[in-house]
Amino acid sequence: MKLIKLEGATNFRDLGGYVGLGNKKVRYGKIYRADSLSSLSRVDIKKLNELNIVYDCDLRSHYEQEMAPDKAWKAEFIDCHLYAESPAEHVDKAILTKLIKNIKPMDNYLGQIYQKVLLSTHGQKIFKTVFEKLLTLENDQALVFHCSAGKDRTGMIAALILMGLGVSDDDITRDYLVTNRLYHFSYQKNQPSDDEMANLVAEMNLTKADSAGIKGITETIRMGWGSFDNFFIHVLGFSKDDLQEIRTKFLEAK
Repeated sequence: MKLIKLEGATNFRDLGGYVGLGNKKVRYGKIYRADSLSSLSRVDIKKLNELNIVYDCDLRSHYEQEMAPDKAWKAEFIDCHLYAESPAEHVDKAILTKLIKNIKPMDNYLGQIYQKVLLSTHGQKIFKTVFEKLLTLENDQALVFHCSAGKDRTGMIAALILMGLGVSDDDITRDYLVTNRLYHFSYQKNQPSDDEMANLVAEMNLTKADSAGIKGITETIRMGWGSFDNFFIHVLGFSKDDLQEIRTKFLEAK
């Protein structure tokens, strides 16, 4: 994981570097997670174009998108509002009824929110959209997904992607929690160096409370479907070949 230093965003990170399946590493320069992209400078836009980020998946609500629209660059804007905004987008009761025997409610507020999104047909539609865009990336292209702070909605998508690539739960949680530490740097009006970022992740001691929220994603998938593979194929509607392609595209030898 590497921080991309921008003038108009505090939490723009490369998701690469984590160890995944087969002791391979998540590739750098392919998948980025971020906070709001509404205040990007001309220098920032030039950098994003140089990184060849061709998809901008905005997880924010329509209201947020209208009030603080992303600054445009050569990327295609994708409306990926993750929280349901109409009755038609809310949780499908049939899905919950079918799975209720296997899935226990999370015992913390954030975990319950993440679980609800994961179980909703609308949330699943957005997850599928992001993975579809990842599958279409050419070798030199990249994608970014983001919300306002780059934590909750962005954290859910990041957790799913990293889980699919075989990254450990501890590393998924560390990636999720780095946002809290980055805002400490932003209040001081500076940004951590690459070495500070590496140390920040390595030294982050995880507690049960730290991981409780993101388990709304990881544990719900295991309780309901047994594995990410089953969720990816049977719920999101992808094939085994798609799953293999995701791993081939975004994992490389250490």
